[in-house]
Amino acid sequence: FPFPYTPYLIQERFMAALYGALEAGRVGIFESPTGTGKSLSLICGALSWLRDFQEKKQQEEARLLALEESGQEGKKKQQQLPSAEPGHPESKDTAGEPDWVTAFVQKKEERDMVDRLKEEQIRRKKREERLEKIRHNVPLKYAAKRKRSEDNETKRLLQLSKEVLSEGAGVDVGEQLDHNEEELILAEYESDEEKKAVTGLEEDDDDLEEEHVTKIYYCSRTHSQLSQFVREVQKSPFGKDTRLVSLGSRQNLCVNEEVRRLGALQLINDRCMEMQKKKHEKKSDEEMEGKKRRVSRTLCPFYSYEQMQSLRDEVLVEVKDIEQLVALGRETKACPYYGSRYAIPAAQLVVLPYQMLLHEPTRNAAGIKLKDQVVIIDEAHNLIDTITCIHSAEVSGSQLCCAHSQLLQYMERYRKRLKAKNLMYIKQILYLLERFVAVLGGNVNQNPNCQAVSQTGTVLKSINDFLFQSQIDNINLFKVQHYCEKSLISRKLFGFVERYGGPATAVKINKENQKLAGLQNFLLTLQQGSDKEGTPQNPPVEPENEQLRTASPLMQIEGFLSALTNANQDGRVILNRQGTIGQSSLKFLLLNPAVHFAKVVEECRAVIIAGGTMQPVADFREQLLSCAGVDPARVMEFSCGHVIPPENILPIILCSGPSNQQLEFTYQTRDLPQMMDETGRILCNLCNVVPGGVVCFFPSYEYEKQVYAHWEKTGLLTRLAAKKKIFQEPKKANQVEQVLVEYAKCIKRCSQAGGQMTGALLLSVVGGKMSEGINFSDDLGRCVIMVGMPYPNIKSPELQEKMTWLDKTMPRAAGQAPSRVLIENLCMKAVNQSIGRAIRHQKDFASILLLDHRYARPAIFNKLPQWIRERTQVKPAFGSAFAELRKVGTFILCIA
Repeated sequence: FPFPYTPYLIQERFMAALYGALEAGRVGIFESPTGTGKSLSLICGALSWLRDFQEKKQQEEARLLALEESGQEGKKKQQQLPSAEPGHPESKDTAGEPDWVTAFVQKKEERDMVDRLKEEQIRRKKREERLEKIRHNVPLKYAAKRKRSEDNETKRLLQLSKEVLSEGAGVDVGEQLDHNEEELILAEYESDEEKKAVTGLEEDDDDLEEEHVTKIYYCSRTHSQLSQFVREVQKSPFGKDTRLVSLGSRQNLCVNEEVRRLGALQLINDRCMEMQKKKHEKKSDEEMEGKKRRVSRTLCPFYSYEQMQSLRDEVLVEVKDIEQLVALGRETKACPYYGSRYAIPAAQLVVLPYQMLLHEPTRNAAGIKLKDQVVIIDEAHNLIDTITCIHSAEVSGSQLCCAHSQLLQYMERYRKRLKAKNLMYIKQILYLLERFVAVLGGNVNQNPNCQAVSQTGTVLKSINDFLFQSQIDNINLFKVQHYCEKSLISRKLFGFVERYGGPATAVKINKENQKLAGLQNFLLTLQQGSDKEGTPQNPPVEPENEQLRTASPLMQIEGFLSALTNANQDGRVILNRQGTIGQSSLKFLLLNPAVHFAKVVEECRAVIIAGGTMQPVADFREQLLSCAGVDPARVMEFSCGHVIPPENILPIILCSGPSNQQLEFTYQTRDLPQMMDETGRILCNLCNVVPGGVVCFFPSYEYEKQVYAHWEKTGLLTRLAAKKKIFQEPKKANQVEQVLVEYAKCIKRCSQAGGQMTGALLLSVVGGKMSEGINFSDDLGRCVIMVGMPYPNIKSPELQEKMTWLDKTMPRAAGQAPSRVLIENLCMKAVNQSIGRAIRHQKDFASILLLDHRYARPAIFNKLPQWIRERTQVKPAFGSAFAELRKVGTFILCIA
């Protein structure tokens, strides 16, 4: 395998296993600990396979074309021979068809295939020539740049001329609304069976039909992880000649400042779609001069066919990450969001976030075709949760009431301008909102924050039961969802609220609409501060309504309506009734993520699920692959060790503390003062012998706070602070960076200064901001401690429903109920993520201390990553464990 340096043995094994899985069309679960060069192994292994596959395919094509040519020559010779003798009856084949019919059909299929191959070859040649020209012809780039600036100048002058000509030409304003308000009117909605909306530009038909070459789709969780991956590709031996395209959301790729300023992703999406719609409707709009000027103002200057084609070619010529793509879009005045999509068919490697690949509507909208392609899902330890979250949705009572109020006023204002079909759907949506609030026990016509809920608590219902109870089972939700998508109603509603939401410009109310006054006042309290002309105020609403001022709540409700179209057995609706209707909520919970993953596995040639810590893998096999109908024989597992020498890591399971107190942090025992004291004593001893940074993980923020307060009271915190400066993980994400910087600075200062203070102690939380995606390499994490076992809260209604569903649908594994296995797996996944933070490269060393005797149980012990498990020591008493830790001097401590 080509590699930028001599690979480790485990990297060679990883690449060989990956190559084999892709060649055989398998579904592979690959585990390679962080610090073992997983990204490079994925790149070099997968792209080596792709290169060989394309070579084989081209050889096969050449062979078929050569055969066809020799066949043509043979035919000419045959035509010169005398024809078959008359009188012989035609022989028939076994199917009863005459030989000549069978031969003709066969020949036609062969001819069609050869014609297809020839077309593909011509297209490929054209593409390669075009890209080669761009790659080597620097003057061409400057010529294109000059042409762009000339075009811009021409457009500007033309616009000025039009404005001069149109001055004085009065516009008939009789019944009309002003231009900006015209945009808020819903366009005529023809029918549900209308022809499909144009997805690209009309001139682009040829390019949309472009053949999708065999490619690899690589996806990860965040844009920063994807950018890091692209940088690795650039450094690899494949960096120069791989056609790579990075995909992202409009929020990350939009270069139109006017649209970017909207901030919220849903608003950016809707505004962009609306601008395109204007482009397609331009011809019909040009009849009215007033409208014409409005349309030209709302078109996106970056959405130009020619410019996006040029951007597509630039993207394919050289590997670029998202930031470079955006910079190129600004420079070439072309939309990177659509330009990158045009590059998909010809790309060999497509890099994209999870959501874009795992959510089918998003996948289809992006033009991603998975048939016979390869998908690699990296950082996949949370894959099941990710699929569940993408397809779940929650709406609060405040959002439901607010959307109803907005929509009702919108309908009243524009009733005379809306077509019958629009009015019908708006009334259906209003009825749905009314019923949703009623099912929570409230009235949609009253302020939700003033309506107390009589029966608080959480109730779970199947989708059908919820629809019946809400009395909406007679409404076709598929049609309503389709209408919301096509009419862009939430965007229009947002524009309406933006215009009339502030106190300065209230909607005029007719006499017959006096009853709306209370509603409108409520709407104004929610919307104060969003109007740019008005002075920002702080309305007396709960914090969650902050988001209502940045986006119309109808956008969120559309997501909930879409979720209700899932199959009855695959999800549940949670009615969460709190103090007031405003605080109450409706949530859709997806129970069976496999239904959404099945299509990916069915269509793809091969799927690779990879991560640093994939243990325990039973979840992937059973909940995801088995439920998605994957043949167990198609699934393969690969797990490799770490590149560090065995002596560089010391994992210890500690069963009792310095005063022989047994360590068992159950919900019943962990709050006992003696347990908290024992934990403190263990930390004091460790901080005396471990230099640098010690990271201690607690099961929850609440427990960490409780232990911290107890240590403060008993004076133990002062003893700890004499050796290590103490830092606590903040709950707010925007404060994490600051805490980490201070923590790192303190460790560096102590190592340079010497003295009594030897470093820092960071109190973190499992599943918090520090337990994923942050590296405690070298001195930042010489010892990692895990206090207790972070089991999830089994009283959570969502988890209870998931457990019940698993017990009903899954077989018992090794005598254990599937629900019990789920709880253990969730716990151990969280543990493995946290303790894997310490060792980040070949020369790193640390100790891991698990504080709980239950970690030694075989069922739990076997769920630790293999590279940690095979080096773990179980210590019944603290003395022998402490001696080991002193010997090493540095260690990772997992407290269980």
